Amino acid sequence: MEPTGKIALVTGAARRLGRAIARGLAEAGASIAVHHHDSAEAAEQAVHEFSRLGVRAEAFQADLTDTHQISSLFARIDEAFGRLDILVNNAARFEKKPVHEITPEDWDKTLDLNLRAPFFCSQCAAHLMQRTERGVIINIADVGSFQPWSGYAHHSISKAGLVMMTRVLARALAPDIRVNGVAPGPVLPPDDLTAEDLKELAGLTALKRLGAPDDVSRTVLFLVTSDYITGETIVVDGGKLLKG
Repeated sequence: MEPTGKIALVTGAARRLGRAIARGLAEAGASIAVHHHDSAEAAEQAVHEFSRLGVRAEAFQADLTDTHQISSLFARIDEAFGRLDILVNNAARFEKKPVHEITPEDWDKTLDLNLRAPFFCSQCAAHLMQRTERGVIINIADVGSFQPWSGYAHHSISKAGLVMMTRVLARALAPDIRVNGVAPGPVLPPDDLTAEDLKELAGLTALKRLGAPDDVSRTVLFLVTSDYITGETIVVDGGKLLKG
């Protein structure tokens, strides 16, 4: 699918990786529905940034842990744009906590946003995409999908589930809707890391360097435009998984 003239929704598009993905789609000619939860100012800044690229962009607020708000989000996008061609499930929660300290509330907050929300967003998106009998869904997973991060158990489990969900939906929604995933590695480290921390993190990759959000954005664009790929999750980690 060529993005030019298409309508794309990126969840969590106001900041960080989601914003980079949305910018990449906008640069490729797609109009952008900028979803955010509580980043209204950043979302409006993103709208202005993308609009300057010559595409239409609008901000939409929703708490994706609430399925009623998910339904409302897609109804508002349908009213505003009249269609949906591309969905990128990017919004996620990333919390570090030892296994024995994870509470049921911690578990629910992470699984609800990282796994439950992408499923029901995809369900709503599929209803809109079926009108044109064509669509693309991209799920943003994590290298934690493939590694047992003991300090991030609920996060790793949620992202592993997202990889399987990608495969299940790819089969269920074919042939009209393609579903793929991207699993980033160290492309956007936390802001509080020191220079020494960043050097150590880069050393964990086979390429001995950190990536950038644009590395993920370009991979998303590749999957959007590659019409013979579905059910796959591409790892973008500089070879971190190769080193264990």
